[in-house]
Amino acid sequence: MSHVIKRDGDSLTVQVFGRLDINTAPELEAELVPQLEGVSTLTIDLAQVNYVSSMGLRLLLSLQKRMAKQGSMVVTNVSPEVMELFEETGFAAILTIV
Repeated sequence: MSHVIKRDGDSLTVQVFGRLDINTAPELEAELVPQLEGVSTLTIDLAQVNYVSSMGLRLLLSLQKRMAKQGSMVVTNVSPEVMELFEETGFAAILTIV
């Protein structure tokens, strides 16, 4: 997994590539969370993500909870496979997916 983080004022966009799993989610979290100070809109772009594990779901939930307190979070470009996982786990109702 790799990722690109771009900030534009109080908006932050994260493009994730590959797998979001037990090996990669902690790395993303360690880099992303310190950058959330002063961010009111967080966009997570999953266009290039082909797999999300329970650790990836935990990270998304943690980010959603934090951003609900300081602004909003949207998840974009979700593949059909990842959307199926979100629907099966109830995350489709928790996350704002566009």
